[in-house]
Amino acid sequence: MIARMWEVRASRSGFDELLAWVCDTAVPALEVLPQHVSSDVYSSTDHRIVVITKWRNSPESMRTPPENLVARAPHVWDFNPVDR
Repeated sequence: MIARMWEVRASRSGFDELLAWVCDTAVPALEVLPQHVSSDVYSSTDHRIVVITKWRNSPESMRTPPENLVARAPHVWDFNPVDR
């Protein structure tokens, strides 16, 4: 299992539209892939949106968000479970 964290900061005027794009376009495009397990979307008061997806193997990349809605390019990190 691989967890992928995708994080982006929205422009001040683009937060609601970016969140809608993430929830209605970007995440559904991942959820139909056979290696996809689950997705969660989070937002913060400082205009950040985080998507955490879980994959059986080889995570797929999120689509590139519309440039006019973001303050900067998204950051992506992959995590593996820790046996404890």
